[in-house]
Amino acid sequence: MRSCLICDDHAMVRDALAALVGSRWPDAEIRHAASFPEAWSLAAAGPDICLVDLVMPGADERAGVAGIRAAAPGARVIIITGTQDDALLLDLIESGVDGFVPKACDSALLLAAIELVAAGGRYLPPRIAHIATERRGGDNRTVSATPRQREVLLLISQGLSNKAIAKRLGLSPATVKTHVAVAIATVGAANRTEAAMKATLAGLI
Repeated sequence: MRSCLICDDHAMVRDALAALVGSRWPDAEIRHAASFPEAWSLAAAGPDICLVDLVMPGADERAGVAGIRAAAPGARVIIITGTQDDALLLDLIESGVDGFVPKACDSALLLAAIELVAAGGRYLPPRIAHIATERRGGDNRTVSATPRQREVLLLISQGLSNKAIAKRLGLSPATVKTHVAVAIATVGAANRTEAAMKATLAGLI
């Protein structure tokens, strides 16, 4: 990732997200927006990733996100929200948003979701993925994975530990830890066992 736009009306949240992104992509240019109009203006620079809170001054949720997407059509958009409004979230999915992360999640999951979306995937929490599938009449093609994620999921399904996966792939344990978190997030699973099962059912391994 070369650039990231962080959109939230709370300075503390923006700073925390910037620190997280900077820990993984230290060379990324990070910009901050505290309102939707400010986000629209900054999005015109074409960031790679936009991390967007739904409740900000200047527009309602749908119009605010639509404005960001219009200003930066090539950007990947991740919504970070505490809302339980399923209709709103489903509308945003259909508009092309690339991921949703609950505000209550831990930093490891958030980083995994950002990694997944930055790599071209899509992250939907299990509950949202389920209701999205129901709205689409049972179409379950919401799961996609990169070759590396498929490889990691296969090794997870074989019961290998992170240390063993690192040795097999010739990677550092820290890198493998991130890959595993991303792979688990990719299939919307809560743990390694569930990830292996979901990856098998989705035909990823």
